[in-house]
Amino acid sequence: MKKLFISIICLTTVVLANGQRTTTKELLKKQVFQTEKAFEKMAFEKGITTAFYYYADSSAVINRGKDSLIYGKKAIRNFYEKKNYTNATVNWTPDFIDVSADGTMAFTYGKYVWTIKQPDGSVKEFRGVFHTVWKRQSNKTWKYVWD
Repeated sequence: MKKLFISIICLTTVVLANGQRTTTKELLKKQVFQTEKAFEKMAFEKGITTAFYYYADSSAVINRGKDSLIYGKKAIRNFYEKKNYTNATVNWTPDFIDVSADGTMAFTYGKYVWTIKQPDGSVKEFRGVFHTVWKRQSNKTWKYVWD
């Protein structure tokens, strides 16, 4: 009887621990989704340069045109300042989010649309798929390390 009781206690502990991990993982996924949407909103309201700089981790890397890599927050800001992104907007939403078992990293992917107003008034749209890797900061916020 004692062994049965101990087995039930152990099984209950494992089930509860797994349930807690799932709940925590789901909460972290929601945080990452909210971060993605806040990032998108800032890009619309304050500009692409500001948003991509603000949400970048200090060691962030972005992959842009012809597979060129831009390393670090300052270089990312410089990239967006040099290009004509003042007449551009970008919209996106993650189709998938996952978080590492320890809750320190996450990744998202989904569809984006860049809209660029040309000097002649015409508009060009570029559609694609994004993939972002997020790192949880010591203050519990999320910053991207790869985009």
